[in-house]
Amino acid sequence: MDVKGIAALVTGGGSGLGAATAEALAAAGARVVAMDLNEAGAREVAARTGGAAAIGDVTDPAAVEAALDQAAALGPVRLAVNCAGIAAAARVFGRGGPHALELFAKIVQVNLIGTFNVLRLAAARIARAEPLEDGERGLVVSTASIAAFDGQIGQCAYAASKAGVVGLTLPAARELARSGVRVMTIAPGLIETPMMGVLSAEARAALEALPLFPKRLGQPAEFGALVLALCTNRLLNGETIRLDGALRLPPQ
Repeated sequence: MDVKGIAALVTGGGSGLGAATAEALAAAGARVVAMDLNEAGAREVAARTGGAAAIGDVTDPAAVEAALDQAAALGPVRLAVNCAGIAAAARVFGRGGPHALELFAKIVQVNLIGTFNVLRLAAARIARAEPLEDGERGLVVSTASIAAFDGQIGQCAYAASKAGVVGLTLPAARELARSGVRVMTIAPGLIETPMMGVLSAEARAALEALPLFPKRLGQPAEFGALVLALCTNRLLNGETIRLDGALRLPPQ
C-alpha cells in the first residue's frame, strides 16, 4: 500500500514512537491525525506534519471515533497505528505488600483494551475504503514490546498487557482478511525515548550493552521506518516483528 494521499490515525502521536511514526508517514505523503492525551504534544506534531491533532483517551470509544472522523476528513482512512501505552514497575509481592490490583488493571486497560478499541473501530472504517491491489483496503499496526516474550522482574502487568497485544494479532488478521484489512504488531526493544533521559550514565551504558547488533539504543525513527515497510509489503500479515537488535532481556 502506497501511503501517499491516505489518511492515518496514530495514537500516542504526541511523543516518542508515535511522533516519529507520524513524521515518517507525513514525509511519505500521508495525512496524519496524531491522537494523544498530551494536547501540547499532539498539536506540536500536527503542526510539524501538516496533519491534525486529536485529544483523547484510546480507551474511550467516542474519542477514538472522533479522531477517526478527523482522519476521514483528510482522506480515505487506510491506516491506524497504536502507539499509546503506559508502563509501571511493581513486584507481585514486595516490601509494600502485594501488587496493587488497580495498577495492574490500569496498565491492561490502556495497553491492551485501548489497543483493541482502536483496532476494532479503525478496522471498521478501513473496511469501507475502496479495494487496492490484491483487494487490500488498509492496515492496523499495534505496538507490543519484547517484554511480551521475556518480561523482567517487576514487569508482570506491562508484560501481560503487551503479550495480550501479541495474542490478538493473528486472530484479528484472520478475521479481517475477508475485508482486505491487514493486522501487524511491532515489539520494540530498548528505544531512545524521553524516559531514557532520566537514567544515569552508568545505567544507560548498561542498557546500550544489551543489544547484540547494533550495540546501541534504537531510534524512534527506526520504528517509523518499519511502519512504512509494513505498509508497502502486503504479504506481511498476522505477525509480530521484534525491533530489538537481537536483544533478549535478562531477568532483571
